[in-house]
Amino acid sequence: MLLIPLSQAFVAQGQLFTLDTSSALQPPATECVKCKELTPAPNHYHLLIQTPRAHLSAAIGWPQTTYSVRFNRRHGRSGHLFQGRFKAVLVNMVLFGGSLIKYIHLNPVRPRNKRKPIAAERARELDRYRWSSHRQFAGIERHACAEWLSLESLRCFGQTKQLARSEYRSQLAEMFGRPVRSPWDQLRGGMVLGGEALWDRLRDLVASAGQDEEVRWIKRLAAQELSTAVDELVSEESDRRIQIWILVRLGGCRMTEVARDYDFRDGGGVHQVVRRLESRAGCDPALARELETLRRKVSSVKS
Repeated sequence: MLLIPLSQAFVAQGQLFTLDTSSALQPPATECVKCKELTPAPNHYHLLIQTPRAHLSAAIGWPQTTYSVRFNRRHGRSGHLFQGRFKAVLVNMVLFGGSLIKYIHLNPVRPRNKRKPIAAERARELDRYRWSSHRQFAGIERHACAEWLSLESLRCFGQTKQLARSEYRSQLAEMFGRPVRSPWDQLRGGMVLGGEALWDRLRDLVASAGQDEEVRWIKRLAAQELSTAVDELVSEESDRRIQIWILVRLGGCRMTEVARDYDFRDGGGVHQVVRRLESRAGCDPALARELETLRRKVSSVKS
């Protein structure tokens, strides 16, 4: 499963996936992957894909490059469209495929505070949402399924397509009106969503690759766990000032990058926000406690 962040310039255009993505997501045969689920969000998109060969970076590089070129050409802009490298995790589809597909498809209607229930009335809104693969999974899309989208993952819900779609709709309907538990709560090492067998296999592969690879893997695990924790805190926080503080002070993000994401001219504006917030916390005990609580949450991940 991939989480690919988009640059602020991309989001500001308001044209998320309104270009013809059919060929942009259809790579050459040498870089072919199976796209099993697609859900874009305001500042990133999720892909659930299967790679027949160990060529993930090359396969994902194709649609990102192709889409970026077309988007820039259409809107008369230049430069990077995507912000940073994609994040990827290994998934055992037998154990977590169904819950992951439902959780990702619910992304467009889930509240910012993930602990709150999804409003029941938003079920119809999800069915009208055209920019994910939900309508194909639910069997309510009138248009034929795109060539680049595989519906093999329907097997997570039933043996036949008709039974699987019925079960998918039934399980999804039960998730409205109550908080939805995130499958990421069971993510292991920042990169594995699976059982003991998959986890042990990954560790064996890393160990056999040599000490240097193991060191890089450990560093990556730590970085991914920190990034995941910071992203979760930001998504739950409604105050932009505290979001910025989390990214800079706890996530170690460069102020220039945060400035681009939050529409500041440069990093100086971000620095002012952080400095003023910390100054206010000096005379506001409630704010000081909130910042310290956030700091402790991230510290527990680092340790």
